Amino acid sequence: MKLKSQAKNKTATPAAPLALALALTCAVAAPLAHAQNGPGGLALAQQQNCMSCHSVTRTFMGPALRDVAAKYAAKPEAQTYLAHKIMEGSSGVWGVVPMPANTQLNPGQAALLASWILTLK
Repeated sequence: MKLKSQAKNKTATPAAPLALALALTCAVAAPLAHAQNGPGGLALAQQQNCMSCHSVTRTFMGPALRDVAAKYAAKPEAQTYLAHKIMEGSSGVWGVVPMPANTQLNPGQAALLASWILTLK
């Protein structure tokens, strides 16, 4: 009887890590996709004070985020480029007011913000 229970455990074991990996992927990917394409990107932008200088639709201290999306939408590496600019800061691209570096963001957050911005075009 002991052999049967061990055999059952051995056949069930390889599927368990696969099921766990699938569950973790879904748990991580679904919120990320929602944040990139939905209100999560806006919420992160508000939380990280991006909206202190930017608006989605109008120029304020910085350019409108729709204008940023329109300018870079056709660029092949737009998401990577914008994520870098978000983290490192920029000057002279949109006028005389420099954008400070956002050192409080991790690379994933910067990438998420860049992806969300590009959906605004």
